[in-house]
This record gives sequence, C-alpha cells and structure tokens, in this order.
Amino acid sequence: MNHTANLAERFQAMPLIAILRGQRHEVVAPVVEALAGGGLCALEITMNTPGAAAQIAAALAVAQERLVIGAGTVTRMAELDDACAAGAQFIVTPIVVPDVILACRERGLPVFPGAFTPTEVHLAHQLGATMVKLFPAHRLGPDYVRDLKAPLPHVRLLATGGITPESVPAYANAGVDGFGLGSPLLAPERIRDGDWVWLKERAAQFCAAWVGRLRVTRLGDRESDARSPERAQEGSAGDGSVNRRPISAPTIRSATAPK
Repeated sequence: MNHTANLAERFQAMPLIAILRGQRHEVVAPVVEALAGGGLCALEITMNTPGAAAQIAAALAVAQERLVIGAGTVTRMAELDDACAAGAQFIVTPIVVPDVILACRERGLPVFPGAFTPTEVHLAHQLGATMVKLFPAHRLGPDYVRDLKAPLPHVRLLATGGITPESVPAYANAGVDGFGLGSPLLAPERIRDGDWVWLKERAAQFCAAWVGRLRVTRLGDRESDARSPERAQEGSAGDGSVNRRPISAPTIRSATAPK
C-alpha cells in the first residue's frame, strides 16, 4: 500500500488542519487518537511550543500514517531544520518568510505561508505556496475572501483563525479551499480536562461541515433564487440544480526527514 498517496488523497477529500499550540507533551497521544477517530487527517504542532520537535516525533509515532503531522509557526530557517529533523511532513508559517518557503520547495515539503493582505497573498503564491493561509480569517470574513478571489481565483486559500463548523459553509462558498482549526477545535479547557470524547466529536463536526458544505450552499442558493427570479434564471442549470464550480482541495505529500 502506498501510504503517501493514500494520505494525499485523504487530505484532498478532507483539507482540514488541526493546530496544537502550547500543550504538554503528555496530551499529544490522546489528541492524535481523538482527531484520527473524528475523521481528520492532518495535525500541525507549532514550533513555539516548548519541546515542539519532540512532540512532532511523538505524534508521528502514535499516528502510524493515520494523520499527516506538520510544523507550524515556522519563522526562521533554524526552526525549519528542527522541524524537518523531527520528521515534519508539511510546514505552516504565520507570515510570508521567503527563505523558508523557498527551502520547503527545494526539500519537497508542502508549505502553507500565512498572509493577510492581497499583496501578501499574491507574494506567497508566487513563491510557491501549496496553499496560502489566510490569517486571521475571522477578522476578515467570507466577504473579504470573495473579493480577494475575484482577481486571484487561482490562489488556493486555507482560512485559519476563529473558524467554527457553523462558519465553514460560508467561507467555502466564498472560495476557501481548506481550513486551519485552532482553539474552536482544540479547546484548551477541554484538553486540560482530558475530554477526549468531546474532541473526537468536535473533529467529526468539522468533518461533517466540510463534507456538507456544497449541500448547504446549494440549499442557500435555492432559497435566494426563490426570492429573486432573475438570479434563479441565471443560476439554474435547467434541472433544479445550481451551476457552481466544484471547490478543489490541495495535494499534500508526505516527506521523509533528512537522515
């Protein structure tokens, strides 16, 4: 079985990245089990977490190919090297760091640089981003995504920051291609209390929100069409469905740590 290809296919179907930040080493194993049990296939451990490299290595050992494990908050080459040595399979940055992005491309690592303005989004894409992490997304909202996608429809966006299961359809309808999930998923108080059943169920809620995004969007469009005959005529395919370009997901590949 080709595990790398399998994980890439799973991420294409479920482009959601859980973000673990500032947690104790002891919680890594139950977090991995809960996320995998809930249907997610990607976990980011931020490099500003004490012992982050050791946590990445531990997560890889527990995941056993069920999750892709990456490093987040990478802002310096030294952090990239440490993440790679630990076995990180993708890299996420909070800002556009050109040398880190280019190094990831050279090493064959998927990279998700953080960006906020249209200029930053375009620069990250030009440097070779797998997807551009739109952060903090909740400060901008779906309307900003829609405006951004109008001149930059080719740029794949990973909305991160304040995303909830309820907000997933609106962002997806606006053009987002995937999501980074922080405290609305990995709630610090739930982790502190060891509420792994809640975490598994919460992960499943996010997965269900992504899977159901087009159905929810189409229902919303039909309700709008009923109020607007002109839009119904323009948007209808003639069979009751709504013309809409499918939302694509990125390809992510596993990478082997340097020996």
